[in-house]
Amino acid sequence: MTVKPVLRKKASNPNSFRTASWEDKLLDIIIWILVLFAVAVTLYPFLYVVSVSISEGSAVAKGSVVLLPKGFSLDAFRMVTNNRQLWISYGNTFFYTIMGTLFNVIVTCLGAYPLSRSHFFLRKPLNFFVAFTMYFSGGLIPTYIVVTGIGLYNSRLAMILPVLVSAYNLMICRSAMSSVPQDLFENASLEGAGEFYMMLHIAIPLIKPTLAVLTLYYAVARYNDFFNAMLYLGDSNLQPLQIFLRRVLLQASNEVLQSAGGQAAAAAAENTLKIRYVCIVLAAVPIFVITPFVQKYLVAGTMLGAVKG
Repeated sequence: MTVKPVLRKKASNPNSFRTASWEDKLLDIIIWILVLFAVAVTLYPFLYVVSVSISEGSAVAKGSVVLLPKGFSLDAFRMVTNNRQLWISYGNTFFYTIMGTLFNVIVTCLGAYPLSRSHFFLRKPLNFFVAFTMYFSGGLIPTYIVVTGIGLYNSRLAMILPVLVSAYNLMICRSAMSSVPQDLFENASLEGAGEFYMMLHIAIPLIKPTLAVLTLYYAVARYNDFFNAMLYLGDSNLQPLQIFLRRVLLQASNEVLQSAGGQAAAAAAENTLKIRYVCIVLAAVPIFVITPFVQKYLVAGTMLGAVKG
């Protein structure tokens, strides 16, 4: 007796657009329309800024640049890049971002580890005080009085110490360390390891993905920080790039034109709007360069702290 093979029909994909019901098709169409609209709204300002920055000055002055550049000119880029204050501000921003992020991560780990240890006798009260600062603060004026009173005005430390740790990031790091199996700490303790050794060789290596996301959060906050600099840094040689942008964009400062001098300044004076957009593009260059390398951490960060265990 021969057994005939049973031919199974290929299962249809329930998520396929063709086989979906009209309600699902309508929902998919609406979602795609909303996504395309969001992409257009997000992408258009970026394309417009870049187009204006490389277009001819006469076309920008007439307002004929809508999406794509009109002509091609890099005169504004040459003028802005020849400005000495721009590069001083760039260097200050890199210093504040790198050093500030480094100290942020170190202090966050040092604070999160004891708060994650169940046998730490001050764990509950310190957790309460950390959470309390997320909702209430001393206020702007008392903070300014403290920072200036300890001699940090016009000091690089004024950009680092007042924002040394984020309570929200500290709670995330504490939760990540709490999820590390306690058996690892107990075995290490039996072998004679101390708390500092266990933090460096057990806790921190096991939460590297979380630390990578927190490092990214701190770095972005440091790079975009301008308010502390506006309060505590009166010396322009200490101010970051964001303060330079504020002067050029909001206060309509002519320092770029004044530093250019001669015919270049006269030509660029036709349209200061182009100068402003060039400054925006140059300020965003580091973000464009770094984003492809940290994209996976940005995706991972969307769910960071969302799962409780």
